[in-house]
Amino acid sequence: MKSDKSIDWILTGFSLALLLSTGLNDIAVGKSPPDEIAIKGYDTVAYFKIGKAVQGNKLFSFQWYGMTWYFLNKEHKDLFAASPEQYAPQYDGYCAWAMTEARKAKTDPEVWKIVNGKLYLNCSWDAYKKWSRDIPGNIKKADANWLKFIGKN
Repeated sequence: MKSDKSIDWILTGFSLALLLSTGLNDIAVGKSPPDEIAIKGYDTVAYFKIGKAVQGNKLFSFQWYGMTWYFLNKEHKDLFAASPEQYAPQYDGYCAWAMTEARKAKTDPEVWKIVNGKLYLNCSWDAYKKWSRDIPGNIKKADANWLKFIGKN
């Protein structure tokens, strides 16, 4: 009887260890959870290459900066992989107008503008209109606030 209980304990322990190691593998190796999709799945390279907001495809995904990024095609994915900072939106994709007010707001990927080679997203058309009244001044304010958010000021 003692050996049967020992085997049960060993099998239970092995099963639990196997379950934990496979179930937590994605998080343990630093991959972002599947619901951490950057800019709601829009292709950030498309803003630069096509000039419009385009939904990406899960088939062309890339892990960067703790998020999963989707792209329209392999070419866009490869461009991003080679230089993510060049294509990623400013302020980790938070609203450019909200950042001028030292707050984070989720964005609408359809409301955007490229200024001096950098992508800025806004949370709404109203926010975009406010931000557009003084883009250089608002970028300066938002940049200063962003440095505070990330602890560099």
